[in-house]
Amino acid sequence: MKPMHNFPSTQSALKALTKNNLRSKRKLFHMRNTILMAAFAALILLPTACKKELEQENMQFPALEPLRSDTGAGTWKTILLSRPDQIPVAAPVAVTSPDYRLELQEIVSRQERMEETDEDNLKYWAAGTVLRWNEIMRELVAKYNLPPYQNPDGSYPFPDANNPLAYPYFPFANPPYAARAYAYASAAVYDALVAAAHYRSLYRRPLPSRTNPKIKHLIPVTGDWTYPSDDLTAAGASVAILSLMFPGEQDYLQRRLNACRDAILLSGTCSRSDAAAGEALGRGVAAVFIARARTDRAGASAGTPALWQQLEQKAIQAGETPWKSLETPPRPPMLPAFGKVKGFLLDSLEVVNNRPPAPPSVHSEQFRKELAEVLQYSLNPTRERVAIVHFWADGAGTYTPPGHWNAIACSDFVKERFSEVRWARNLALLNMAMFDAAICCWDAKYAYFNPRPSQVDAAIKTHTGVPNFPAFTSGHSTFSGAAATFLAHVVPSRAGSYKSMASEASVSRLYGAIHYRSDIEVGMNMGNMLGGMAVQRALTDGAE
Repeated sequence: MKPMHNFPSTQSALKALTKNNLRSKRKLFHMRNTILMAAFAALILLPTACKKELEQENMQFPALEPLRSDTGAGTWKTILLSRPDQIPVAAPVAVTSPDYRLELQEIVSRQERMEETDEDNLKYWAAGTVLRWNEIMRELVAKYNLPPYQNPDGSYPFPDANNPLAYPYFPFANPPYAARAYAYASAAVYDALVAAAHYRSLYRRPLPSRTNPKIKHLIPVTGDWTYPSDDLTAAGASVAILSLMFPGEQDYLQRRLNACRDAILLSGTCSRSDAAAGEALGRGVAAVFIARARTDRAGASAGTPALWQQLEQKAIQAGETPWKSLETPPRPPMLPAFGKVKGFLLDSLEVVNNRPPAPPSVHSEQFRKELAEVLQYSLNPTRERVAIVHFWADGAGTYTPPGHWNAIACSDFVKERFSEVRWARNLALLNMAMFDAAICCWDAKYAYFNPRPSQVDAAIKTHTGVPNFPAFTSGHSTFSGAAATFLAHVVPSRAGSYKSMASEASVSRLYGAIHYRSDIEVGMNMGNMLGGMAVQRALTDGAE
């Protein structure tokens, strides 16, 4: 266990660098990133049940060897594709053709002169391309999950998608943005792999070793057909979606794609034309998702100053205390219009119809009781509760609460030995549930605009950062309820553990003195409902 450290003041360190020019702002961003990441890395993590669940971080995963091949996945229900052959894939050349035989000879030659770096790269990707691209996405979310620092005049700059490399870098990968990114990338990979399974069954090009026996299988082989390549289909879809979500990372993503392609070609499980067909298919399917993403209203989710004032006045007119930013200077509220973004499980009308009743009025006895409870947790921290608060904090510089649940899921999916397409299907439904959880949660937050506990009672000191948006409902609780409910269906032997983890993640926000009990209980119920909707979809998609 690492001891608790006293961290340098991020605020004071950053103010020392504040200058009104682009070079200073970029230095500021990098320094802030370094300080925050060091702080999060050093936070104490005491032994808890949940700590054990995430010990997969940085571990060496074994090569993926599925228990089921799922060769019939070409008939599974897709998410956005109207049919599995919506994106055309031309028939491959005959295995007897000179061009194809040259492709196979390339594999033989590469295997004969394999170096240590090749072996390392192969071992990395052998764990599964769906797993590895999910990890890459989590890394990017953490990198960009840093709120912009204020300008010298006290105003705040906004990331600009049209100029992603200027400070503040685009995007600010806050929890709702991250949930959306995880959902689009996972769902696109799933649809692409269903399409790939359809074409493999249609064209039935045999494994390279069936034509050239000199080719060795350096990773486990699933199924008998290779055109188009599963691995490069997943990679093509991932790179296309992540390039949209993180436009400043296109060179990095291309390097990772090249490494993936090199590993899979070396493995002996596909030829260069198998890989090319897969990558093209993945990008074609991703284009369908990208077209939807451009019209899902996420671009307008930051709202306007007029909207912020309207929300405040609405709360005042209702006789309530409106939420206000507790940062200095006050920061604009995070994504007040995100509740209007188009999700995957609910349409906009259903989001409103499923909005929970208003939280207890600030003038009610129930509110006073809940506020007093928060004060008690603030004044009486314990070693165990503080550890839980920090473990589940998932604040700036992390892969966010949705990313935390992706890490939990991936750790367990490795043990379940799912096929690539089943990996993709499970991650797609998990992240669709959490994306819709973000939408429903943010809809409620800005419908009621209720204050944080420390805003109402100055005696309340939080044990973690105070998020810059209203309290009701709790995002952690909503994300966790959705994730735990769906994962319990996928891995029923772990249902009890998922429920315990979700409860701990939820109550951590009360322990941290940033949420009332109503926030976490209603948020958990909302999340459970959305996770249940993902389960219902799973029961009818043909994969069960």
